[in-house]
Amino acid sequence: MIHAGSERGPGGEPFGAHRRLLFGTAYRLLGSVADAEDVLQDAWLAWQGADRATVRNPRAYLVRTVTNLALNRLTSARVTRETYVGPWLPEPLLASPDVADEAELADTVSMALLVVLETLTPVERAVFVLREAFAFSHAEIAEILGRPEPTVRQIAHRARRHVADRRPRHDADPARHQEVTARFLTACAGGDLNAVMELLAPDVVAWSDGGGKVTAARRPLYGADHVARWVLGVLAKPVSAGVVLEPAVINAEPGLLLTLGGRPVGTVSLEVADGLVRHLRFQLNPDKLRGVQGAVPGGVRGGEPGA
Repeated sequence: MIHAGSERGPGGEPFGAHRRLLFGTAYRLLGSVADAEDVLQDAWLAWQGADRATVRNPRAYLVRTVTNLALNRLTSARVTRETYVGPWLPEPLLASPDVADEAELADTVSMALLVVLETLTPVERAVFVLREAFAFSHAEIAEILGRPEPTVRQIAHRARRHVADRRPRHDADPARHQEVTARFLTACAGGDLNAVMELLAPDVVAWSDGGGKVTAARRPLYGADHVARWVLGVLAKPVSAGVVLEPAVINAEPGLLLTLGGRPVGTVSLEVADGLVRHLRFQLNPDKLRGVQGAVPGGVRGGEPGA
């Protein structure tokens, strides 16, 4: 039986008590803040219409509902992403108590992991998230998904091995990651090509997701020289005038937030290993910035002399 945990929130409402868990599950399954919020809305409606007298474990019922709704949405989303314009990246999320306020959960919401999770099947992704992010037992996951426990164990093993084989190596020390991010910001602010290149691994890869809504590279960029020149070139363009870059915690890791007139227009996620940036992910699609709304501007401006 799935462990119940705390079943009552303010006013005795179980949905409110478990909202953090429910949103965190949906977001990790979908990589989309907007879709996760839609799933929670549908789950809330289902909960309102449920016969409470037959629900022995509200937490289990709600997790099962959210997981199945997310799986349905994920299956259709995978078809849509086949025709997506340019690289597809998950929606970024500012540090949030709804998702990653505990150290042991932070790594499971990183942009790097969300990208790898996109290579799993929907069921593999659900098993991995429930097991690795929230420590549900195999028996509990079997009950949630309506599958035999031995099958769930096999899926969990396969998904864990798949993720381990594809997950990029990174520095586990947050302070070092933050230091490299700060140096990268300073180098970009100064328009110093050499300084930027010194922070990039020779085989660095950069992705930019504009979704066909804004100008962005349609293919990944490779190599320190190519990536550095592209980044500084974008910052120097007139269209970047007034854009502010500032440090921010993006998906529980040090990153950069881009704002224009106080409105978020993009994020930069950096993967750091051995003191060098090995992957850069730019989220520029305006439809995928809901998770960074409300950010306070202030920082380094693009389009200025030397930027």
